[in-house]
Amino acid sequence: MILNDPAIIAEVLDVFERYEAALLANDSATLDAMFLHRDFTVRYGVNDNQYGIEQIRAFRVVQRPFTRRLDQLVIASYGGDCATASTLFYRDDFPGQIGRQMQTWIRTDTGWRVAAAHVSMMPDPAL
Repeated sequence: MILNDPAIIAEVLDVFERYEAALLANDSATLDAMFLHRDFTVRYGVNDNQYGIEQIRAFRVVQRPFTRRLDQLVIASYGGDCATASTLFYRDDFPGQIGRQMQTWIRTDTGWRVAAAHVSMMPDPAL
């Protein structure tokens, strides 16, 4: 297995950046298309959990736009069909907090899709 193939890293970085743009634009249709449409797709949020694409869709419908700043994005690939994207983020509506996001991306016949995601907040140790 090839780890951190530069070509795979570039592909996942591109799809991650498109995901981030859709997230900040509150573009639920694009975000939906970027998740794996399966009952075993999981998203753990700051105050919520979704099991399966239908619960993820229901969560997404009620979300409001927000802004954030990313920090320390790390993309790692494991072979040609699996990668993770891990980043810290900062949101003005969560003062004194650091956000953490991890996504597992898998290559499907229709492109890269999020198979699992985790978002959490913690106190900013710098404060």
